[in-house]
Amino acid sequence: MSEPLLERVLVPVASEEDARATAAAVGPMLEASGGTGIFVYVVEKAGGAPDKASVEQREAYAERMFHSVRSALAGSTLPLETDIRYGTDVGETIIETAHDHQANGIAFTPRGGSRWVKLLTGDVTGTLIATSDLPVLVLPEANGAA
Repeated sequence: MSEPLLERVLVPVASEEDARATAAAVGPMLEASGGTGIFVYVVEKAGGAPDKASVEQREAYAERMFHSVRSALAGSTLPLETDIRYGTDVGETIIETAHDHQANGIAFTPRGGSRWVKLLTGDVTGTLIATSDLPVLVLPEANGAA
């Protein structure tokens, strides 16, 4: 028998604002299903070029995002895990992380950005939808504004 889709869900976050919006959208759904949220921040490595910030700065930034997640889910009984990963391809790193955590799926709210920005910087949403072998749930923000 297959495992429930929402038993263990990987939830990538990209900024403090994104962490709050994503937690508000994903949290109630996971709590209602009795699932676990695994919130992950991927530090994009430059692939040989100097990184924009030190490892310590990136980890401190990730911890602020995870604090935003916890704040958004205050009062919730949702089991919560966090993880910081490093990779040159954010989408592929998210998928690998989902497998490492034995997640049943990946859920997130899409980030804004023009087509030009996505073309130049890479489209993580497109990578997840096109290449993930796990179910991918793209959710609107909790307030209904996608």
